[in-house]
Amino acid sequence: GDGCGHTVLGPESGSLASINYPQTSPNSTVCEWEIRVKPGQRVQLKFGDFDIDDSDSCHSSYLRVHNGIGPNRTEIGKYCGFGFQMDGLITSKSNEVTVQFMSGMHTSGRGFLAAYSTTDKSDLITCLDNASHFSEPEFNKYCPAGCVIPFADISGTIPHGYRDSSSLCMAGVHAGVVSNTLGGQINVVISKGIPYYEGSLANNVTSKVGPLSTSLFTFKTSGCYGTLGMESGVIPDSQITASSILEWSNQTGQVNIWKPENARLKRVGPPWAAFISDEHQWLQIDLNKEKRITGIVTTGSTLAEYYYYVSAYRILYSDDGQKWTAYREPGMGKDKIFQGNTELYQEVRNNFIPPIIARFFRINPLKWHQKIAMKVELLGCQFSIGRAPKITMPPPPQNKNDDKSDDFSHSVKTSLQTDKTTFTPEIKNTTVTPSVTKDVALAAVLVPVLVMVFTTLILILVCAWHWRNRKKKAEGTYDLPYWDRAGWWKGMKQFLPTKSAEHEETPVRYSSSEISHLRPREVPTMLQTESAEYAQPLVGGIVGTLHQRSTFKPEEGKEASYADLDPYNSPIQEVYHAYAEPLPITGPEYATPIIMDMSSHPSTPLGVPSISTFKAAGNQAPPPIGTYNKLLSRTDSTSSAQALYDTPKGQPGPGAAELVYQVPQSVAHSTGSKDE
Repeated sequence: GDGCGHTVLGPESGSLASINYPQTSPNSTVCEWEIRVKPGQRVQLKFGDFDIDDSDSCHSSYLRVHNGIGPNRTEIGKYCGFGFQMDGLITSKSNEVTVQFMSGMHTSGRGFLAAYSTTDKSDLITCLDNASHFSEPEFNKYCPAGCVIPFADISGTIPHGYRDSSSLCMAGVHAGVVSNTLGGQINVVISKGIPYYEGSLANNVTSKVGPLSTSLFTFKTSGCYGTLGMESGVIPDSQITASSILEWSNQTGQVNIWKPENARLKRVGPPWAAFISDEHQWLQIDLNKEKRITGIVTTGSTLAEYYYYVSAYRILYSDDGQKWTAYREPGMGKDKIFQGNTELYQEVRNNFIPPIIARFFRINPLKWHQKIAMKVELLGCQFSIGRAPKITMPPPPQNKNDDKSDDFSHSVKTSLQTDKTTFTPEIKNTTVTPSVTKDVALAAVLVPVLVMVFTTLILILVCAWHWRNRKKKAEGTYDLPYWDRAGWWKGMKQFLPTKSAEHEETPVRYSSSEISHLRPREVPTMLQTESAEYAQPLVGGIVGTLHQRSTFKPEEGKEASYADLDPYNSPIQEVYHAYAEPLPITGPEYATPIIMDMSSHPSTPLGVPSISTFKAAGNQAPPPIGTYNKLLSRTDSTSSAQALYDTPKGQPGPGAAELVYQVPQSVAHSTGSKDE
């Protein structure tokens, strides 16, 4: 009738819809579908959408389902209503069903879309179902035939996945999991979405670019979708032949030959092109042995200046390279025509369901743009199921009649040979060769061993570096161990009882390993080059003892030290003390004034600088020292001795009351002032 819309009736499943669906169906239309499945089976019907006007109680607009076909059919049910929800499936009593649609006078109503299958497909879904309709992370469903519909969209591609809003069955056709003509089972896995979904053309289905989604879905397959060697070069040039080769010279006189071996997908350069563009041209690939071929990917010339591509083709295959069989889908009485490219760059994929099992593979272009030119890659895997040995016969003599058919035989092989190509063995992916499997097992053993070796080496290096640093720290200036340095001693002294500085004196001792081999003048130089852990020396001369508040820990033992020498009984020599006398507990926070007795010494001649207790800035030479000056203790009595430094501000002392610290005055100047 005139009310029939999208319809695909397969041998085991199919899809049907009212005219103009999903738009409002026209008035006064009628359509009947007669569905038949194999004898002994029954039909089940499922509605994906149902929206029929019920203003006249299903009198003029309705959908009626019957058991059987013809005048003896019996009614199963009559249905109408806007947004009608059909619970469950409608099941027939026989292998034949009639579906009748009537559309009377109405102003709204989309009509209906339904799917059917045999009753053994309990998980039947319709072409409108998408992944968001199911909450399980993984599930199996049966897709009916005919789900490539113009009013459904998909976004994404394999192997990245499809957007969750995409039609499950239409995406299954695009992925090559099910056939649009036959339908089939899909195994769906839900996972987290991605920000961007690519678009592509595959199996006559165009996938659109899609935005971010919360989830996506992919399909579990047998894994037999690896490349068979065109792009990688596993198939040698000698095994790629063609009916003709385009050879021509450009304006500069350079000869261009577009040979068959150029027909490798993603290879830079020109493609294969036929010298003559007609329906008798072919590109042949010898796989060297029988392979399981599940798909093909094609492009055009990929050269912008040569806008050539093949838009439609058919596939032929052979076991011996002599007798060829055109590929047909099961139950179809004609060769399948595959959609090719729509431009010269885009990769277009087509899958073979069921797969082809053959050694020789031919592509026969039927439609093209300007010239026949293409690049290809075959998809599939090894075919490892054993077969009975064949008896090869020599090729029969050719005659003139054979030239007409040439290599294009449209005849179908015997039933045994046809079964051979349509049989889908349950095998695992065999694209991984045994040698690769052994390598994987070997790697599983070697990788942990290598990790342990590298870890051990790293630990050894770390330990060596740590030991070296410890050794450097242990080599102190005065041969003291790391834990016996002044910083540690200062921290421990606060826990020790305080002794009176007036009744006990501690001799200053140095390590003989650093001092004994040095001359007296080299002592201060050596001490100044090391890190100054203690205060700088204040005076030149001998300090026999240090009181209790010394800034370093004296060494133990009876060993003679540098400070034990009697400077008055030894030859005159210059000796420098490396440490300053510590400040008294109650004294000021500044240095103690040094009082020198000048009564027993002659006046210093003019122009001769006096001895200063401050270390000169820069690298000045040490002042000359004649005789040892007597160091007097701090005193408050008036004497002939003159202080070289003023008393700190705010402290009582001889002379003026409030003085600030000044640069030490020379002895000569002080004496002169005194005389005045």
